[in-house]
Amino acid sequence: MADPKGFLKTRERELPARRPVALRLMDWREVYEPGDQNVTRTQAGRCMDCGVPFCHQGCPLGNLIPEWNDLTWRGEGRDAIERLHATNNFPEFTGTLCPAPCESSCVLGINQPAVTIKNIEISIIDQAFQHGWVTPHPPERLTGKTVAVVGSGPAGLAAAQQLTRAGHTVAVYEREDRIGGLLRYGIPDFKMEKKRLEQRLAQMQAEGTRFRAGVAIGRDISWSDLRARYDAVVVATGATVPRDLPIPGRDLLGVQFAMDYLVQQNKVGAGDQVADQITAEGKHVVVIGGGDTGADCIGTAHRQGALSVTNLAIGKQPPSERPEHQPWPTTPNLFEITSAHEEGGERVFLASTVEFLANEAGEVRALRVAETEYVDGRRVPKAGTEREIPADLVLIAMGFTGAERDALEDQLRMPFDDRGNVARDADYATSEAGVFVAGDAGRGQSLIVWAIAEGRAAAAAVDRYLEGTTVLPAPVRATDRALTA
Repeated sequence: MADPKGFLKTRERELPARRPVALRLMDWREVYEPGDQNVTRTQAGRCMDCGVPFCHQGCPLGNLIPEWNDLTWRGEGRDAIERLHATNNFPEFTGTLCPAPCESSCVLGINQPAVTIKNIEISIIDQAFQHGWVTPHPPERLTGKTVAVVGSGPAGLAAAQQLTRAGHTVAVYEREDRIGGLLRYGIPDFKMEKKRLEQRLAQMQAEGTRFRAGVAIGRDISWSDLRARYDAVVVATGATVPRDLPIPGRDLLGVQFAMDYLVQQNKVGAGDQVADQITAEGKHVVVIGGGDTGADCIGTAHRQGALSVTNLAIGKQPPSERPEHQPWPTTPNLFEITSAHEEGGERVFLASTVEFLANEAGEVRALRVAETEYVDGRRVPKAGTEREIPADLVLIAMGFTGAERDALEDQLRMPFDDRGNVARDADYATSEAGVFVAGDAGRGQSLIVWAIAEGRAAAAAVDRYLEGTTVLPAPVRATDRALTA
């Protein structure tokens, strides 16, 4: 595909520049400069005629990556977005937020830097929106069947768009005051500006999808009543129960869950007034957790004017290059420097938090931290290595343990598995007839690309349940797993 000798002529991997740190810390806009289309075409030309495109295996959506790389290289942007949309409802979301497991599987990556797949993807959809190539696709006929999708994150939106296009009448319920789930409230604007979400929601509304924001299923409408009103229900509520850190001092003022902090900033960014907002302004901030949510907290704290930011990770610092036990084409665990890490702060690995320390007012003033040691495969604090880190605000960003279960268990008798997820079969169906689960609610905390893939596959399962057959694509089964070591 693409330029037959492109990977030989252009060996360097080139990405758009990030805006200068001093400049981007003054606003909440996305950090990348606009890309040069000529550079993007050259980079797309590095895609090899590799015979077996392992990038397909690396991408849960099965994106036709070599095809739209070739079309980009040829300057055929309209055809490129058609091939991209054939497998991915929302390339603007994955192009900005996905960690790109496809690039870890790129055949060129065996002995050269991988093709810049993610950047080519976002350039295709940006060009498509700019030229008006993204248009509504309303159904040719209506089936008369109704579907409720609960949760408006990437899994719920993907399921809703697919089912609407199949001719069903779809209503998306969201308990927050705006549609978008984690895309709206949780992802900082500097990672993805909300205009990307708004333009896609406008397309979905024009296709006939109905949105019901500010409605909490289980409280405003019971799950059993919702099931009685609709022919099918898709549960796409996400894995929103945060993993806690139950150590002495956990109840001190100033020790917060990361998502509470990030959501408030998103609301302020949308123009809302947030009473008693959790803010890092003028504070020493400690972020516990070395993943994406922790990085989001770091970037947010710097923009709010934190005095210092320290990021603690309990494990070892990952290697900078692919280790032998994580060979190509698996997705390796590598040391990553995100845009937020570029902006300042200190990263500390092998750090076990032992205790939160209080001042006289009952507020957190410091953390007692010890070096992590491995004992029989467990990570424990090493005795005699304790030290204090000043902290006026502590953000716990240690991941999530599963879906919220009380209302589902009480009102639909919905079983959960031993990982805290809503139990389902390989076709996304639960024990309750007509109720399906997509995304993190059934899978556990995962990637946005998996959420979209599961939303699309669950939509096919719902369509088959309602109509007896389906023409909707089902990229993955609920039992599929990522290609990881």
